[in-house]
Order: sequence, then structure tokens, then C-alpha cells
Amino acid sequence: MHTTGIAFDPILRKHDPGPGHPERPARFSAILDEFKYTGLMDSLDHLYSRQASEDDVALVHTRPYIELVKREVAEGRGELSTGDTTVSEASLGCALTAAGCALSAVDAVLSRRVQNAFCLVRPPGHHAESSRGMGFCLFNNVAIAARYAQRRYGIKRVLIADWDVHHGNGTQEIFYSDPSVLFFSTHQSPWYPGTGAASETGAGDAQGLTINCPFPAGSGAAEIASAFRDRLIPAAAEFGAELILISAGFDARIDDPLGRFMLTDRDFAELTNMLLDLATQTADGRVVSVLEGGYNLHGLASASHAHVEALIGRAIPVRETRPANY
Repeated sequence: MHTTGIAFDPILRKHDPGPGHPERPARFSAILDEFKYTGLMDSLDHLYSRQASEDDVALVHTRPYIELVKREVAEGRGELSTGDTTVSEASLGCALTAAGCALSAVDAVLSRRVQNAFCLVRPPGHHAESSRGMGFCLFNNVAIAARYAQRRYGIKRVLIADWDVHHGNGTQEIFYSDPSVLFFSTHQSPWYPGTGAASETGAGDAQGLTINCPFPAGSGAAEIASAFRDRLIPAAAEFGAELILISAGFDARIDDPLGRFMLTDRDFAELTNMLLDLATQTADGRVVSVLEGGYNLHGLASASHAHVEALIGRAIPVRETRPANY
């Protein structure tokens, strides 16, 4: 059995994009309630939460962009001027706390308090580029965690695996020329944000260290698990990551309203187990998973449950699907 940590903070409910927005506070509550009701929370090591500092955020984001977020949230804007990111008065604090939870998880894993960890956070982060917010993302939580692990703990090589239905354009942009990070993504195409072609493979010394696997709507385990086995595992074994980070987007699950993939809870557990096996080979078992998308509340809760059960090293409960508006 693995020792698995969880990083979260109730303040993350306060980020409120407004009525009808899919990235709603109920996402956080759905997962937390699931974990408490099923007793899963009792099996997890609760990690402290904190806000990331501006210096932490500046590991991957430009100072002018950080100042822009601070200013525009303080002005009461409903959307960042950099794109399509909806904000409210609590959004800055929540975004800093989401990133801080990822850093606390890195601390816990790399200090050997836990073997692996799940970060129950929002807003998500993988669309946020170095100098602009996109999608539902202000700051790139997983990218900040990767660079923090390198700067604070001397980790030389990091793998980021992203199974969200949407391409993690922000993570790709931040590390596209960085030979110390291997970025792997399975995602629906064509779909938002329109990036992630198979021909996008990195630049300079990082050529070949961006691996994009775009798939059409209707794809499921046959395509996505095969990409993990046939594309990621060989590349990652050669790369030799010392830490594995997961952009865990559960909008790739069947019945999600913002995606058209067909993954099941059991499929997410299988993907998790592949990454755990890889971590055992190259990273001394060290894995940090950071929540990204997932907008069917029932599906989000049950897929998150399956994922964390796999992190712990246990079999998953079998759940039925429900309509996307549940």
C-alpha cells in the first residue's frame, strides 16, 4: 500500500466564475463529499495548504502578467484582459492557494512524508501560459510545481503527463524549449484550445520532449491507454524522470459536457497504475497529481475516487454513469 497525501483548502470554493459556468464551486464540493462519504478521506494523509508566493508563481509566469492578474481582480473585472478567463474577487487568492497546494504536495513527496499525493484544487491551470491566462486557468499549477521541485530540491528531470480532454497549451508553451521537462498529452482534436498537433514536438535542446497524441471525439481506452503504453512509457523510461506530475483532467471521462472522450473510472485507474509503475522504475515512486478539468459532477467525483484509490494501491469501486448535467 502507498502512503498518499491530499492537498486542498475550503477557500477554493470561493472562486466563483458566475451562474452557469462549468468550472463552478460545486466541483470542489463534489469530490470532497465523495471522499468523505465513502471513507476514502480517512485513508489519506492531509497535507497543509498555503498560498504560493509571487516568487513561486514567477518561476513560470512573467512579472507583468502576475501584476496584471492582481490589478484586474482588484478592479473587479469579470474576465482577464489576456483572454477568456472569468474571475471574481476571490480568484487571485484561490489561484495562489491552488498553486500552493501543489507546492505542499511536492514538499510532502520529496521529503518522504508521503509516497504520492493528489491536489484537489481549482481553478485549474494547464491552459495558463507564461504571460496570459486562458480557458479557466489563471496560474499554471502543475508547471509551477515542476519548476519548484527543480529549484528547491534539485530535481533534474520532470515528466508531466496530461490526460485532460483539452490540450495543456500553457504547460507546453512554458517548457517547449526546456530539456529538463518531458511533456506528454492525450487530448481531443479538433477541440479547444486548438493546439497540440502531433507535429508539435519541442524546440532546440528539447526537440522530441513534447509528445502530443491528439484523438478524435469518441476515443476511449483503446486509443488513450495505447498512447500511454506505446508512446509515453518508452520515451519516459529513456528520459529518466525523477518526479512525475499528472495534469489530472477528468473531462476525458464518458458523459462529460465539455468533452467527447469515453474513458471510464477503471480506465483512469489503469492510466494511474501505468504512471505509478513508471515512477517506481525512474522516480523512486514519486508522483504528484493535480486536478484540472471535469464538469459532470458525478463523473468528476467517481473518476477522482478511482484515481486516488489507484494512488493508494487499492482496487476501485464500480460506478454507473449519469447524465452530464448531474
